[in-house]
Amino acid sequence: MELTVDELAARAGVTVRTVRYYAGRGLLPPPRLRGRTGLYGPEHLARLELVRELQSLGLTLAAIERHLERIPEDATAEDLALQRALLSPWTPDRPEDLDRHELDRRAGRHLGDETIKRLAALGVVEELPDGRIRVVSPGLLRVSAELAELPLPLETLLTSHEAVQRHTTALAEELQRNFQETVVRPYRERGRPPQEREMLIEVANRLKPLMIQSLVNSFQQAVDRVIRRSVPDDGNA
Repeated sequence: MELTVDELAARAGVTVRTVRYYAGRGLLPPPRLRGRTGLYGPEHLARLELVRELQSLGLTLAAIERHLERIPEDATAEDLALQRALLSPWTPDRPEDLDRHELDRRAGRHLGDETIKRLAALGVVEELPDGRIRVVSPGLLRVSAELAELPLPLETLLTSHEAVQRHTTALAEELQRNFQETVVRPYRERGRPPQEREMLIEVANRLKPLMIQSLVNSFQQAVDRVIRRSVPDDGNA
């Protein structure tokens, strides 16, 4: 596959100006020249898609540059696809800017000003100057709206939210270290065998829903254990 800069931009869903800007920052290797025409291959497209995936995670271009520095410049499109697969299944919902009517439709209920203020305090939405609402994580809007409307003090919701964030972040970091140390590093040490690459991509794509369901079930069991321990046992059935 050989693409001109216009074709590469179209395939990646970006502008030609963006491609040239990324190339100028060293995020893309130089194209192969045919006369005065630069030609880009599948590895350029894969690297460009990886850059966009990293951006969707909220990384700055400076952070993306540091990440790409650890990837060999001659990495194949397949290796870059693996890098992307290890990231993309865990990419959160992209923020969306909605008017109040669409916000109510997505939430499945009318959200009053007080509810929106509580959602903003929880970091679920942001109020924009033009009157629209930026939903940070659209997938959490419905359940967050229900939580925000519970007759509980805002402090209770904030403390609970911070506890969940703190413990889930620590869990995610530990699980990522474990996956990198026991799966990804041995794969690299074995010379990145092609027959294992597809297996890793499939594992990465299937891992997220399985881990989420496991986390939900484990949390339910943990809550049950805490409740049982909190109930006095007087020895009577």
